[in-house]
Amino acid sequence: MVVLNKIYTRTGDSGETALGNGARVAKHSMRVTAYGTVDEVNATVGLARLHATGETDDALSRIQNDLFDLGADLCRPDMEKDAQAEYTPLRVTDNQVTRLESEIDTMNKALEPLRSFILPGGTELAAFLHLCRTVSRRAERLAVELATIEEMNPAAIKYLNRLSDWFFVAARVSNDGGSKDVLWQPGANR
Repeated sequence: MVVLNKIYTRTGDSGETALGNGARVAKHSMRVTAYGTVDEVNATVGLARLHATGETDDALSRIQNDLFDLGADLCRPDMEKDAQAEYTPLRVTDNQVTRLESEIDTMNKALEPLRSFILPGGTELAAFLHLCRTVSRRAERLAVELATIEEMNPAAIKYLNRLSDWFFVAARVSNDGGSKDVLWQPGANR
């Protein structure tokens, strides 16, 4: 575990930060941007949890923990060196992706099929879950971009892709099973 006795270190004052392998990189590097956006997703999940209860809150709690796993994964480049590492680096696994898929399938069973695109809104929880969805999509785009220039854990990208789907379906469930979904009306204001 991490022990944080002092919050500021001044080591980032020059615009660099340390990755999980100790390498120093610019704070605007693609890798830092990707895991920083994952942290933003986690913050939006915290907002959503203010309105969640029961199974939804439990699932969001698991997702927040997964997002820290994902951040740890993204901050550690050089996957090919994992076997030689002093300790086994934390990586997102396909099991975490499969869990999201199973939860999506379970939630989706109770919903009517969509006949229109949905606008973010409805209940407070649904609105926050849509915010989570859009920020996770941005995190996914950044992770995909990172994968074009550096090696990435494929399960990390899959996780982000399923996560945004999870948020979408959970938002519909949170809109009283879709009855409070705000439907797009193409050209309604021409």
